[in-house]
Amino acid sequence: MKRFLLTLALIASTALTALTSHAEDAATNAPAAAAVTLPDATVEQRVADLEQYFQNMGVGAAGDAKWNSKIANVPGPGHNAWMMTSAALVLFMTLPGLFLFYGGLVRRKNILSVIAQCFGIAGLVTILWVVFGYSMVFADGDDIIKGVIGNMKFAMLNGVDSLPNTNYAYWVSHNVFSMYQMMFAIITPALILGAIAERMKFSAILLFVGLWMVVVYFPLAHMVWGVNGAMNGVWNAAASIKAIDFAGGTVVHMSSGWSALILCMILGKRRGFPKEPMPPHSMVLCAVGTGMLWVGWYGFNAGSAVAADGVASNAFMTTTIATAVACAVWPALEWIVRGKPSVLGFCSGAVAGLVVVTPACGFIDAKGALIIGLAAGIIPWFFCYKVKGWFGYDDALDTFGVHAVGGTLGALLTGFLATPSVNGNLNTNLKDIVGKSLWLEQIKAIGVTLALAIVGTIVIAFVVKMVLGGLRPSEEVEVAGLDLAEHGEEGYHNAR
Repeated sequence: MKRFLLTLALIASTALTALTSHAEDAATNAPAAAAVTLPDATVEQRVADLEQYFQNMGVGAAGDAKWNSKIANVPGPGHNAWMMTSAALVLFMTLPGLFLFYGGLVRRKNILSVIAQCFGIAGLVTILWVVFGYSMVFADGDDIIKGVIGNMKFAMLNGVDSLPNTNYAYWVSHNVFSMYQMMFAIITPALILGAIAERMKFSAILLFVGLWMVVVYFPLAHMVWGVNGAMNGVWNAAASIKAIDFAGGTVVHMSSGWSALILCMILGKRRGFPKEPMPPHSMVLCAVGTGMLWVGWYGFNAGSAVAADGVASNAFMTTTIATAVACAVWPALEWIVRGKPSVLGFCSGAVAGLVVVTPACGFIDAKGALIIGLAAGIIPWFFCYKVKGWFGYDDALDTFGVHAVGGTLGALLTGFLATPSVNGNLNTNLKDIVGKSLWLEQIKAIGVTLALAIVGTIVIAFVVKMVLGGLRPSEEVEVAGLDLAEHGEEGYHNAR
C-alpha cells in the first residue's frame, strides 16, 4: 500500500507543482509575515496532502512550521469544477427551467410576463447579493443580530477571491462558492411567481422581491447555513435550534411556498376564477421545463455538499430515487381517482419529489429516499387535489401545495430519517440527538420559518401596495393579458 501511495505521489507531482505555483503567487500578494524557513516537503508529506484532498478535508498540518504543505488553502481543481458546474445547473433551473415550467401552465396571453419576471428577479437579486446580500448571509465574525443576520465584511464581494473560505469549503474558491449560493438566492423568490401568476404588476413584483430578500431570505439563510447561524445544527455547536437542512427545505421551499400562499390571498383571485376554465396553454413547455428542473436539481442537491465527494454522490442517488418514485405515485393516484394519469401529474409529482427530498438528500440513505418519494407523491397531491378546493384560495400553479407543503414535509421527515452512516458530519455536534429528538429541532425550525415568511410577507405586501398604489394591474389589463400591456410583446403571433 505504501509503495502504491509513493507511486501516486510521483504521478501527481506535475499537478502539485502547478498548485504550488498558485499558492506561491497568492503568497506573493499577501501581507508580509514573519519569515519562516521550512524544509522541502517529503514524498510522504505530499502523499498526505493528496489524501486530504481526496477526502475533502483540510490539509492536516497546515500552519505547522514543521510541515511544508504545498497545497494548503489552494482551491482544488476537481471540487472547483463540480461547484462551477453545479452553479450553472442551479441557474439553469430558473433560466429556462422554471420559466418554461410556469410559462407552460399559464394562459397564452401571459407567458412573456412569467419569462420577464424570472429574468427581472435574476438581475435584481444579483445586484442585492453583490452589494450586501452575500455578506449578510455568509460573513463570519460579529453578527449584526447574533445568529440571525451577518455583517458587512464581504459587502461588494470585498475579499471574495479565488482562495477558499475554509468556513464553508476546504477546496472550493470563495468566489465560486458565492456564485453558487447566489443561484439559490435567485430561484427562491422566483418560485413565488407560481401562486400569483397572471395578476400582479411587474413593478410590484420587483419591489416585493427586493424587500422580501432583505426581510425573509437573507436572515433565514444565515440562520440555517451561516457558520454561526442560530439554526445551523451541523456546524454551529452553539446553535439555539440544532436543525439540519441540506439544500433548502426551510430556506428555499418553505419560505417561498408559505409566502406565496399569503401573497396570493392578499392579491385575491384571478378575474373569472373559478368559474372560467383556465387550462395550461402548453403542457409541452411545462414538461420540457420539468425535465430541465430535474436535471438542474442535481446541482441544487448534490452541489450542496460543496465538494465532489461521497456526500455529493449520496445526495445524487437519493434525489434520483425520491423524484422518480414521486413522479410515479402522483399520476397513479390520478389514475385511481380520475381514471387517467395526466402529463401534468407526472410533472407535478417529479417537482414534489425534488422539493421534499431537498432538505434530506445529503443525510438519508436509499430506504429514506424511497419513503420520501412515497410521501411526496401522496401528501402534496392531496393538498392540490382536495385542500385547495376546500379553502378556495387561488394558488394559480400550486406553489403552496408543492413547495410549502412539500418543503415542510421534507424538513420534518429529515428529522426522522437522517443517519450518520451516510454523512459523518452529523456526528460533529448532533450525535446525541440524531435518531432520537432531532425531529423536535426540525419542528422548531419549521416554526421560525413559518413566522418569518408569513409575517414578513404580510408587512412587505402592504408596504408595496401603499408605495405603488396597488399590487394588481387594472381589470382591462388583466383580461387582455400582461404580455402586451406590461411588456409590449406577444409570445405567439397568428396562433390558433
